[in-house]
Amino acid sequence: QLQAFGGGLAQAGGSLRLSCVASGRTFSRYYMGWFRQAPGKEREFVAAISGSGGSTSYADSVKGRFTISRDNARNTVHLQMNTLKPEDTAVYYCAGRSSTYSGTYDHSRYYNSWGRGTQVTVSS
Repeated sequence: QLQAFGGGLAQAGGSLRLSCVASGRTFSRYYMGWFRQAPGKEREFVAAISGSGGSTSYADSVKGRFTISRDNARNTVHLQMNTLKPEDTAVYYCAGRSSTYSGTYDHSRYYNSWGRGTQVTVSS
């Protein structure tokens, strides 16, 4: 079970940090990802991280601005969002899947556990 929190309202150029806490004892076996969905748009990939944290990937739209990280001792994955833009406004979802795969996936079909979304709103 995944629970995301940390969303809210920010001004353009500002920062927010999202966190996602997972229940269970085998969190390090899960590759994790963040996705987002804006009104009227399809859900899109934002960032992903491997189980060990040694591999990460990002959507082009957030590269250089967002950073994904994880703390396996606390069953937590974070998304640090800097230099926010109004187009970052969306509901953000964390997702994961237990796997022996040591890399990351950038499509939602590879994830089978999803948390409730947290709203991020960026004002101009």
